Amino acid sequence: MYFLLIACLSLASLVAGATYQRTQNIVGSDFLSAFSFQAISDPTHGRVNYVNAQTAASQNLTFASGNTFVLRADSKTVLNPNGPGRNSVRLQSNQQFTTAVTIFDVTHMPQGCGTWPALWAVGNNWPNEGEIDILEGVNDQSPNQASLHTSSGCTMPGNQVQTGSSVGGNNCDAIATSDTGCGVKFNDATSYGPTFNNNGGGWFALERTNSFVKAWYWPRNGNVPSDVRSGSTSINTNNWGTPAANWPSTSCSLAQKLGPHNIIINCRFFNSCGDWAGSVYSTSGCPSTCEDYVNNNPSAFANAYFQFNSLRIFQ
Repeated sequence: MYFLLIACLSLASLVAGATYQRTQNIVGSDFLSAFSFQAISDPTHGRVNYVNAQTAASQNLTFASGNTFVLRADSKTVLNPNGPGRNSVRLQSNQQFTTAVTIFDVTHMPQGCGTWPALWAVGNNWPNEGEIDILEGVNDQSPNQASLHTSSGCTMPGNQVQTGSSVGGNNCDAIATSDTGCGVKFNDATSYGPTFNNNGGGWFALERTNSFVKAWYWPRNGNVPSDVRSGSTSINTNNWGTPAANWPSTSCSLAQKLGPHNIIINCRFFNSCGDWAGSVYSTSGCPSTCEDYVNNNPSAFANAYFQFNSLRIFQ
């Protein structure tokens, strides 16, 4: 009986949530003070040119109006195939987080052939401090895929409690898996692309502890927890139901594999059909080649934008 009790307590420690208090409520122009522009070369080799704050403002690639913040890509310029990629924005949070809950209220995400949007968190020393992809997808291919990327020595049990489907195997080692990591496809078709946008968007949430990392998604018109929908200053993740994605510490020391993380928001484009996004372009029903399409069809990216109602942080 004693050993059974210990086992049950250990299992509960891997699945139970907690109550958190809001520490940041980022709305409208708050995004411009809570994040910094990263005018850097794209680490994933996209056909993208990340611009600084001044260029983004002058080209209307970022703007805030009341309770809305928009981040978008250029949709006017035909690109020189030998020149830089399409102008876009990559934002990095000024604050780093460890154990915390983040809730994104998103009304629109970038859509269209050639797009590769993401909401994610990453440490300074990749992959040794880990990476968690909350929202990521390509070429309007629903549903959303969330992923955990680490250094060697982190695996998943394969039977974790989640509504999504694990893809790419149980080894989260970014190097050994060519940066596939431990991915989870959500089970809701409205979680990505045009279907998400036509449905009015929704909420993405991430809970990170030393015992587990969990991700949820709720569509705008779905069964959304009251503390999420109302924008409460206090949340209880115990009431959120089964997560879409769940990475427990059963065979992965999350406290060691995940360092302090910055939140990243970016919209990138494919280049030479390389990396994950470009490699699936030809099978996505998209025209031409990925690079030619991004270069020569600026109007196709009129809907390549994020629109946020808020980003809330709880600790």
